[in-house]
Amino acid sequence: MWQELMLGQYYPSNSWLHRLDPRSKLAGIFLFMTSFFVVNDYFLLGGLGLLVVGIIKLSGIPWPVFLGSLRPMLWLMAITLILPLIFTPGKTLFTLGPVAISQEGLNQGAYATLRLAIVVVVTSLLTFTTSPIALSDGLEALLAPFRRLGLPAHELAMMMTIALRFIPTLLEEAQKIINAQKARGARLDQGNIFVRTKAYLPVLIPLFLSAFRRADQLALAMEARCYRGGQGRTRMRQLKWEVRDTAAVMFCAGVLVAVIALRYFT
Repeated sequence: MWQELMLGQYYPSNSWLHRLDPRSKLAGIFLFMTSFFVVNDYFLLGGLGLLVVGIIKLSGIPWPVFLGSLRPMLWLMAITLILPLIFTPGKTLFTLGPVAISQEGLNQGAYATLRLAIVVVVTSLLTFTTSPIALSDGLEALLAPFRRLGLPAHELAMMMTIALRFIPTLLEEAQKIINAQKARGARLDQGNIFVRTKAYLPVLIPLFLSAFRRADQLALAMEARCYRGGQGRTRMRQLKWEVRDTAAVMFCAGVLVAVIALRYFT
């Protein structure tokens, strides 16, 4: 399970999406995600889904990688599908014991699950095509105008970079702890969900201790290198906005405008 988590992992390639400025990717993702929350029918959502499929094809990232990013979210998608089935009243299609499954609940649950899947894929597309350092620089550049309001742009970007950087490390550490517990006879994959949750407590406790230990070591290393925040710091690689970045942002803005027009004016 831990090896399947792809969140925050960068997939190196030389596609046009990899070469975009991280600021344009962040702005485009924001506009694109807004489009997903504006749509209210399967036709528009399916059109946006086909558009995402085309973008993934052009990114050069293999499909198994994206399917791997969806697999750990299956439990959340199952909850998103089941809850409307149980709690949404309407025309009853069939019953499962005391629970009546309505047509409205089925439509609402399927729509929410499909939208969640597309959102996860789009978010994964951002992390797969942008290195954590470039993503941090882009976020800091976008938040820079808010420094006058007291927003610590550099510190927020640094926190995000550290979090993305240590996700694979913590997953590897978790797998080592799981293997060690299994070697000692722990049964982590047997029983119902409550038994499995209780069985994972010996894994979570040393994992948290390891995370705190790594955080302390990182803090000492940053202090030893005289890190004092972003004031006066320079970068070896400067961000460069090009014509393709403007075209990408305009394309995403056009998609949002088209979705709004199709929903409210047709």
